[in-house]
Amino acid sequence: MDVNCEKTVCLTFAEALNSALNLALTHDPAVVLLGEDIGTPSGGIYKVTQGLEERYGTHRVRTTPISEQGIIGLGIGLALVGHRPIVEIMLMDYLTIASDQLVNHAAKLRYTTNGVSHIPLTVRMHIGGGTMGGAQHSQSLEAWLTHIPGLNVVIPSTPEDAKGLLLSCIRNNDPCVMLECIELLWSKERSPVPIGDYVIPLGKARIKRTGTDLTLICYGRAVSWCLESAEYMEQTYAISCEVIDLRTLTPLDLPSILASVRKTGRAMVVHAANQFGGFGAEISCLITEELHAVLAHPVIRLGARNCPVPYTRVLEEVYSPNVRQITEKIKSVFSIGNVS
Repeated sequence: MDVNCEKTVCLTFAEALNSALNLALTHDPAVVLLGEDIGTPSGGIYKVTQGLEERYGTHRVRTTPISEQGIIGLGIGLALVGHRPIVEIMLMDYLTIASDQLVNHAAKLRYTTNGVSHIPLTVRMHIGGGTMGGAQHSQSLEAWLTHIPGLNVVIPSTPEDAKGLLLSCIRNNDPCVMLECIELLWSKERSPVPIGDYVIPLGKARIKRTGTDLTLICYGRAVSWCLESAEYMEQTYAISCEVIDLRTLTPLDLPSILASVRKTGRAMVVHAANQFGGFGAEISCLITEELHAVLAHPVIRLGARNCPVPYTRVLEEVYSPNVRQITEKIKSVFSIGNVS
């Protein structure tokens, strides 16, 4: 079992993250929080850090100027002198501003110092669309980060995983990027989360639904889409889909993926990011290289359209994958007609 706590409380995604940060600050004096608007009174635009500045003081929960490069640069410096900084980048789109610090410094310092310098830095970034944020506030750029050796890239889909994975990131001695889907952060839906302290290991996927005919591989907000589509296919066509939530993109739990696809003989990768050049291409290639002799059908990918994220609700829904599109793709694998 990943989770070692028996008692649970129902929390939203944002509340689960707040619980993890509170535990980290309580148990480790080296933990500090940095980011725009994370202190009083707002606690960030999603209220993830609400109440923490009052509890731990501005010397540990520090609101910063609007300077993403400076925020991550300060985090790297603090990590080098013994702290465990957790820095918040309000939107993943702003990674473009801070990429030099993250890509050329944080990710490479352990390698370039022959293991002398570790960077226990956690970078929280809010990712993805679904909220009419427009072209510069809705991007899913996780594939950029997975291309950088030295970075751990994590993207939870549930409150329970959000808490356990964030605590795992904070305690890791290498830089971790925690990607938090905006739609999930805004959600008021609550689900059981262990009350106490627990970690979910990085690099370990979770089978959300067992199946025998097709493996659906997904992460982040695409997990709920795949689960809904899998339920429809089971009830309507007796097609059994196994759903794997990757949870961590790097390190990737390739053994779990291959074991599932070896069983089902078919695979489909779904993500909210642009399909062209997306992380699904890497997974598809790895499956094909390893299991080409046992595949009953070529690996299928489904991602967003290759264009900037539209602003209007109607266009954003057309741009992004959805349950209907996933269902149609699955039906095509089994040569079933279009959804009525």
